[in-house]
Amino acid sequence: MLLAVQSHIRKDFVQALNQIKPVGREITLIAVGCLVFTYGMNAVMIPARLFSGGLAGIAMIIGYQVPSIDLGIVYLLLNVPLIVLGWVFISRRFIAYTIFGTAFFSLAASMLRPTPLILSDPLLAALLGGVICGFGCGLILKSIGSAGGLDILAIYLNRRFGIRVGTVAFAANASVIVAGGWMLDLNLALYSIILLFTCGWVTNAVVSGFNARMALIIVSDMSDIIARELLGNFNRGVTFLNGEGGFSKTPKRVILAVTTVTEVPKIKEMIFATDPKAFVVINNTFEVLGQRHGALKVY
Repeated sequence: MLLAVQSHIRKDFVQALNQIKPVGREITLIAVGCLVFTYGMNAVMIPARLFSGGLAGIAMIIGYQVPSIDLGIVYLLLNVPLIVLGWVFISRRFIAYTIFGTAFFSLAASMLRPTPLILSDPLLAALLGGVICGFGCGLILKSIGSAGGLDILAIYLNRRFGIRVGTVAFAANASVIVAGGWMLDLNLALYSIILLFTCGWVTNAVVSGFNARMALIIVSDMSDIIARELLGNFNRGVTFLNGEGGFSKTPKRVILAVTTVTEVPKIKEMIFATDPKAFVVINNTFEVLGQRHGALKVY
């Protein structure tokens, strides 16, 4: 009887631990990402009077106009209506993480006061700020939450009206840049564009794990042999697609496979050693989901 009770308690403890682990991971990613971003913002961007996109950029422009105002409080107030919008129309789990991220970001923006990294060249400041803030953004985006901002509005407009998230993000960032150029300085706005591009590139690299995947489409009369090589020697999954030659009208077994950048040269060598007449298309992919490549984030 005692052993049965102990076993039941142990199972309940393991189940509770398994439920807590994902929550701890998401909170850690959001918190660390916020700390990294606010460090780059307070140590690099603000001393150089640069600004980012979205609500953070709006808060920074307001802070430059009214130096006595607290940047963290401004950012928090700007997010309140968007959080309400997301709570009603998007996902309460996503917004719950976002509330934590917004509050943590606002607190970090107000409390974190690192030693300014003064750079004589604004271009270097834009590049360094983009790298640091992009790394922070990437960590946040690897979670299923956010640190607030216009992402909530972008997701809502996508679900309600079908407007692409990227379109909303571009329009928002462009509006902030134009406003900054008009209210502050055109040169600073142009340097901020460089910062945004750098930030976006680093963010994408962090989200994809610095391990880009390449999609291969292979048309060959020796597709069976090539597929066996991919499965056996390269340990890569293979999918056969039914095709037909446009001129010859002969059936073709088209191979679809995904691999890493470093393996592409070896695979190309194998393909053309097997079939010199093979037709190969190599596509650079931003993200691959499924099986060993990653899972879809559910908000």
